Amino acid sequence: MELFDWFAQTCRDNPSIPIFLTIGIGFWIGSLKYKGFSLGVVTSVLLVGVLVGQMDIAIPGPVKNVFFLLFLFAIGYSVGPQFFRALRGDGIKQVLFAAVVCLLCLSVTWGVVKVMGYNAGEAVGLFSGSQTISAVIGVGTDTMGTLGIDAARKKALIDIIPVAYAVCYVFGTIGSAYILANLGPWMLGGIKKVKADTAALEKEMNESSLTSDPAYIIANRPVAFRAYSVTSDFFDSPQSVAQIESHLHSQGRRLFIERVRSGHNIIEPTPETRITKGDEIVLSGRREYIIEDESWIGPEVNDAELLDFPAEQIPVMITRKTVAGLTVDELRSQTYMYGVSIKSIDRGGVAIPVLAKTKLMAGDTLTLVGLASEVNTAAPRLGYVDRPKTASDLILVGLGIVIGCLIGVLTIHAGNIPVSLSTSGGTLISGLIFGWLRSKRPSFGRIPKEAVWIMNNLGLNMFIAVIGITSGPSFVSGIKEVGFGLFLAGIVCTSLPLILSVIIGHKIFKFRPAINLGCCAGSRTTTAALGAIQESLDSTLPAMGYTVTYAVGNTMLILMGVAIVLMTS
Repeated sequence: MELFDWFAQTCRDNPSIPIFLTIGIGFWIGSLKYKGFSLGVVTSVLLVGVLVGQMDIAIPGPVKNVFFLLFLFAIGYSVGPQFFRALRGDGIKQVLFAAVVCLLCLSVTWGVVKVMGYNAGEAVGLFSGSQTISAVIGVGTDTMGTLGIDAARKKALIDIIPVAYAVCYVFGTIGSAYILANLGPWMLGGIKKVKADTAALEKEMNESSLTSDPAYIIANRPVAFRAYSVTSDFFDSPQSVAQIESHLHSQGRRLFIERVRSGHNIIEPTPETRITKGDEIVLSGRREYIIEDESWIGPEVNDAELLDFPAEQIPVMITRKTVAGLTVDELRSQTYMYGVSIKSIDRGGVAIPVLAKTKLMAGDTLTLVGLASEVNTAAPRLGYVDRPKTASDLILVGLGIVIGCLIGVLTIHAGNIPVSLSTSGGTLISGLIFGWLRSKRPSFGRIPKEAVWIMNNLGLNMFIAVIGITSGPSFVSGIKEVGFGLFLAGIVCTSLPLILSVIIGHKIFKFRPAINLGCCAGSRTTTAALGAIQESLDSTLPAMGYTVTYAVGNTMLILMGVAIVLMTS
């Protein structure tokens, strides 16, 4: 007991110790899974924080605010490009859908709050937990700080938020995934019908009118370089490189001859270079198409000298107006893409399927693979070569958060109610703007995605850890106060908007089933549900509906943390 008393006093004297203890144990518990179920990192950190908080530890207020602002700026920076482009591009239909879904989430929650007579703190916790938007805890807390109520009442409202969040979050996560991955397909005609429609849509999107290349469908198939000895009767008469590649393409295999050994000489071929029996050639392209070529070319050879040449794999952010809006099919038909394969497409951190009719957007990052000379010719025609770097533009981060906070503290009065975005809402908007500007001027304001991940995950969970620790002493009494009724209310607030969203996406917006379910997951910012949908449909196609709606949903739902406080206070 003396040892525990010493440890508790040490934690009280050094608040950084309990914070990092909570982070470490919370992340570990959040990584555990049982039959596919996991509490998730945020909920685990909160509950561990509550347990640690039983030692009655006081933590200075600015600590949690600093990390929360880092998190919000990182969120805005990540989704900014998709958010602003969608507002004026082909994604406007998905933008409108996401806005409808977010308004449904807010309206249903507000209705339940009015029926059940919940206070503002319970309302914020109910909304953030049932919609699995953890950032609302911070935005709601920040907004309550602007209300003209006495300090004791304000503290009581703020203390109940994490309690209500914890009660509602578990079903919010599990329920969202189940509804969209299982109930959703049933509502759209049954899983067999939805799978068949998804397969048909994939086939439609992969039909190429410009390049005879079906090798688009799985983004992460590797690109390979392999050498063959030319022995087949096909080469009884010499064939030019152009003739051979045309023959390959007519079979639906986009392969290229990169090098030729003729006798003792190794040459870089041109379209007119002629290949004869006894030569050796190097083919490049998707691995599954290269390995079929021994039958008509000849046996594969391990010619170290022939295969010793510079090949490159580089990420390129699309910034050229001449490329944004093209389909993958149209891009591959450009002369500067000769010899270059698209390995993957990243849109706001989400892998997009590489299909012939996948439309490219400014801000997408394509991973190009090919000979160094060919890749370096193609890359500048697409946009900015975003080579991996470790340095982050902390000038952008610091000044961006300052500008956001200054915007957020501006207050207007609606009657006697002060209305402002709060520093958190202002920082989110600042992140959106600076993220969008960076996509327009890629050489400015670079923050590597690894750094964004740290700001996002550590920022939010540091904030949640402090919330859990400081609310720990009142958490148990809070659970008794909110009762089992709040859990049931959370089920309603999670389920009803999602069920209505699936119907609206199908009946009004006329989305195809896979896109519809992806849009619903994105609008509700539930990545776990996207994974469950893709697994249920055995397809990555739902990601096509996820990225734009995620950008809009993340922004609107966080800002609705302000609205739910003002509507219920």
